[in-house]
Amino acid sequence: MANTNTGSNRMEVPQAKDAMKKFKMEVASEIGVNLKDGYNGDLTSAQTGSVGGEMVRQMIKRQEEQMAGK
Repeated sequence: MANTNTGSNRMEVPQAKDAMKKFKMEVASEIGVNLKDGYNGDLTSAQTGSVGGEMVRQMIKRQEEQMAGK
């Protein structure tokens, strides 16, 4: 079955959606951004961007560790 979702937030592995949401909330908490379930329009773009940036850094680190056999 083809994925017809053409949005920029399309998940490559839709089954990982809940895990990614949990990861995003954990990262936000770690860096002190008050991300909540639902509306977050009160956050600045810098705050939300820092969450995404940290998520990418942690995912890259985990992949590098996996590739190094750790």
